[in-house]
Amino acid sequence: MANHKSALKRIRSNNAKRLRNRYYAKTTRNAVRKLRNTSDKAQAQESLPKVVALLDKLAKKNVIHKNKASNLKSKLTRYVNKL
Repeated sequence: MANHKSALKRIRSNNAKRLRNRYYAKTTRNAVRKLRNTSDKAQAQESLPKVVALLDKLAKKNVIHKNKASNLKSKLTRYVNKL
């Protein structure tokens, strides 16, 4: 167990951040999965900017790596254009 007051606070804040990061990462993964399973081009083009924005936000907050966000955006854009 932690011996310092600041360490106890760090444990609490890290736990809150971990839960927040898990929520946003899972939400984004579900959005990516939903976009990949879409076969309707109009619907895919409509949801692509929203998914890209989610990925950019996660990369900005270091929840996922910026290169991973770039790779996902590239693959999703290619998929939507191919439809």
